[in-house]
Amino acid sequence: MRNRLCFSRVLLIVGFCSTVGRASLAADTEPPKIFLDKSPRIVAYQLGRLDDEHLLMVPRSTDDPKYIPVYEAIVARPAMAAGIRDEAFEALAKLRERSVAAELVATIGRLKVDDAEAKRLQTVLAKKLIAQPANELAKEIEGLRELADGDARESSVAMAALLAAGKSDLVNELSSAGSESMIARLRAIELLPSDAMKRRQRSMVENELKSANEDVQAAAIDALSKLPGPTSETFAALLRFVDHTTLRTDACRGLLRLPKAVYDPATAETAARSLVTFAEKTDAADRTSVEFIDSMRAVDRLLSIVEPDTAKSLRRRLREVAVRVVKIGTVEEEMRYDVPYFAVEAGRPVQILLENHDLMPHNLVVTQPGALKSVAMAGLSAGPEGTNGLPYVPDSPNVVAASAMIAPDATTRITLTAPEQPGEYPYVCTFPQHWYRMYGVMVVVKDLDAWNQNPIEPANPLGSNRSFVQAWTMDDFAGAFDSDLAGRSTMIGEKIFNEASCVGCHKVNDQGGVVGPDLTDVYTRWKSDHQAVLREILEPSHKIDSKYAMQTVLTVEGKTYSGIVIDENDDILTLVSNPEDKEPIVISQEDIELTKRSATSMMPKALMDQYTKEEILELMAYLKEAAEKKAAGNE
Repeated sequence: MRNRLCFSRVLLIVGFCSTVGRASLAADTEPPKIFLDKSPRIVAYQLGRLDDEHLLMVPRSTDDPKYIPVYEAIVARPAMAAGIRDEAFEALAKLRERSVAAELVATIGRLKVDDAEAKRLQTVLAKKLIAQPANELAKEIEGLRELADGDARESSVAMAALLAAGKSDLVNELSSAGSESMIARLRAIELLPSDAMKRRQRSMVENELKSANEDVQAAAIDALSKLPGPTSETFAALLRFVDHTTLRTDACRGLLRLPKAVYDPATAETAARSLVTFAEKTDAADRTSVEFIDSMRAVDRLLSIVEPDTAKSLRRRLREVAVRVVKIGTVEEEMRYDVPYFAVEAGRPVQILLENHDLMPHNLVVTQPGALKSVAMAGLSAGPEGTNGLPYVPDSPNVVAASAMIAPDATTRITLTAPEQPGEYPYVCTFPQHWYRMYGVMVVVKDLDAWNQNPIEPANPLGSNRSFVQAWTMDDFAGAFDSDLAGRSTMIGEKIFNEASCVGCHKVNDQGGVVGPDLTDVYTRWKSDHQAVLREILEPSHKIDSKYAMQTVLTVEGKTYSGIVIDENDDILTLVSNPEDKEPIVISQEDIELTKRSATSMMPKALMDQYTKEEILELMAYLKEAAEKKAAGNE
């Protein structure tokens, strides 16, 4: 199998709802014949040969232990939807007559973490394990002890679970075995499920900053920078390591995690001077390393609060040896950048480092002021071939700079000279439909140091005046449906449906997009279950309809295609990469090396985090009324 991803010709996907419908494997294919009465090794071999969709077609039940291998195979697949995996864990617990916590410990211990997907799955399972009731975790001491003897990541998971169970004495014992065990404990802290638990580890972390082992110190610096408050003390503690030869980068990365509001101008100037001197003494060949770039990003952040004349002088020295770098990441499953805006000085060179932490491919295109939507639409027309080998990037004077489309866990850089004309220049992912949510603003100013003294947040380039309200969970809506959504305004709900960009992908009452399923009868499909409908909104990856599951196809020539499979037989596989495509993509089965299904929905989570609880209920009332009207019209 070839490992390279040829994204210059990739056909990428947000999703597509075919008018003719997908030729579903579940409908057209008999369930695979698996002999569950054979030896465990043979059963595992049979199940291992199945792709995820065929695995889910294997009969399973909680009334016979012979189905245990089927459920074990399901929970170990990275691309399984969270809801299906949860059901499988419940089934295993019932069949073995033990807790879900016990099953999670056993599954994490069996995992082979040999690629990025398996690493993500381990993280998902770790979070689920640590979120189990403390009394259930306390019953799994022996299993967690055994897990703690595994590799570094397994040891961290085990220690986090033990801390969540209230077994701090046991964690103290385990972490005293050596430097590797202490590092595992320090890394376990960010896995803890509550800020209160994390804060209780602060004194231990501060103590390990004094360790004689620099690897332990580095882990302590990382842990301290991720602890909730008091962040001013954290700032002071991290500054002590800015001059340290081997821990400088760790300290700088820690500083970048802290809110700028806790930076102290007086000490920031001293640290900034030290880092500028470090930059000047660094060999030119080493100034492109990730470590050097992160240190320069830290000094840039420090200079933003230093007195303007001093900052200008230091920045002038810095420009002689390094190009300013702005690092922007993507947020997994949320279809957004983690930097909503940044400022650059007019006419000065700047480098944008884009890191893709999401499970979908993304790019970053800087546009002229006011041109975000037009560039995104032109990118759609440019298609996967794009311009100059850049997919979905149009040949347009409104494009200031653009990156390649990058795969999950990949990075790319854009080097540009900022426009001479000050203004607000949007940046956007031009992959079809992503522009609804995935954008930010590059603010071009005449004097960066003067702007830093009084930064002004730019206007939303799409005109939205929404801001973050809360990261909503299902628990936040306990008791919210006692009145069955009575007395709510469907007009308000319809407005929210349109404003939240739901209408771009879904239809209600024959109005809207065709990317996702029609929501007119969503309440009918879920039998008026408010909780089920709400989960679809808040946790879109909990269960994924196979008709809308994204799949990646790798060919024997090393080409990669992503889309929704609308037909498949022994000879060809047909998929669509974009709802606007006039023709689907047809690939010969002989040319296919691997087909992989995505574990996440095309619909991003956190869509409702900019809306109040009442507004979310208004949206649900709108969907409920649509289903009732459709049902009445069919009578």
